[in-house]
Amino acid sequence: MTTTTTPYRAIFCDLRTDDTIDILPLRDVTVDDYIGKAGSLSGTVPVPNAEMAARVRRIEEGRTSVYLQRGNDLWWGGIIWTSTLQSDDRGVLTLGIQAATFESYAGRRRIRQDLTFSGSDDQLEVARRLWRHLQTGELVDDGTPPAPTGGDIGVTFGEDLSGVTRSVSYRDGDETVYLEAIDALAALENGFEHYIAVYRDPVSGTRVRRLRLGSPKITTGSTDLVMDRPGTILSYTFPRDATRGGTTARARGATDNTNQAVESRPLFADADIPDGEALIKVGYPRIDLASDHNDIASTTILRSLANAELAEGTGAVVIPEISVRLDDLVPSALLGRSVRLRITDEWWTEGLDARYRIIGVKVSPAQRGRPDTAELYLEEA
Repeated sequence: MTTTTTPYRAIFCDLRTDDTIDILPLRDVTVDDYIGKAGSLSGTVPVPNAEMAARVRRIEEGRTSVYLQRGNDLWWGGIIWTSTLQSDDRGVLTLGIQAATFESYAGRRRIRQDLTFSGSDDQLEVARRLWRHLQTGELVDDGTPPAPTGGDIGVTFGEDLSGVTRSVSYRDGDETVYLEAIDALAALENGFEHYIAVYRDPVSGTRVRRLRLGSPKITTGSTDLVMDRPGTILSYTFPRDATRGGTTARARGATDNTNQAVESRPLFADADIPDGEALIKVGYPRIDLASDHNDIASTTILRSLANAELAEGTGAVVIPEISVRLDDLVPSALLGRSVRLRITDEWWTEGLDARYRIIGVKVSPAQRGRPDTAELYLEEA
């Protein structure tokens, strides 16, 4: 960050203990965060002298976390995975860092024990137990041996349930990535959403990393944020993409090798929800969606995946994006929050007044004359 008047601070911490290592200047910063996938941070730490170099050398990739704090609120938190030390032709030193939100840790861990969840296990509890297992080895009181130490990064959990149960198992040796296992559960019909929220405990002030789960959707706050153009909204886009949508869906799974006398073919199942047929009846062409899930050998699960994929991609996919100026009226906890969008211009001559839900955020701190802005990615609420 270029001046001491910036409202942002970059706080560098030990990943496992969350002890603060240092607070360092960070410039050319961009951060984003999403429901259902890891967000990212990139920025540059200036290294003007040997004293600063000694401080910056304490950053260790893979074991250092970084938080971006705006005012008193944490807006982003994650793990530094890569860095680039660079000296330009004038001898000016900088360290470029790239980080990803704490979900990315589950993308670096693999299931290396036999784990089984019965059909009486709620899907949100399955997701929590997978996170518990990758951190501490805790799962259920079934005699499962604990996982090796060193995996606890301090992610905490709630107790929400969805009312939807899942039966799923994982085998030692399949090298299933924890994050991929959770994503696969979330992608099923009547599934759930997940992301890790970072914030300060309102009582103790300590930093919190919290696994947030919601079925079928994550919702934040009880009232709508109202954003207007002209007004808070600086710009907007409404992309409509028919190449990502369809009117039918098929999910393919593992190859069926049960009968050695016939050619091995992958299992598959078609979506059976009526949304696509309804579009065809009113004039849309038949457009086919397909997906591959090579580790799934259940046609019931494949059909659930096909149903979910068609529900998400029926017709043209629309993900509106708005750019807003950040001020004290825009809260830090934006993911899952409902927005009432009011636009009046040449296109919306009679005025758009619609509700959306924020599913992604990209923050660009003010610098070099650029205002402090956020890009919000939306879906219909």
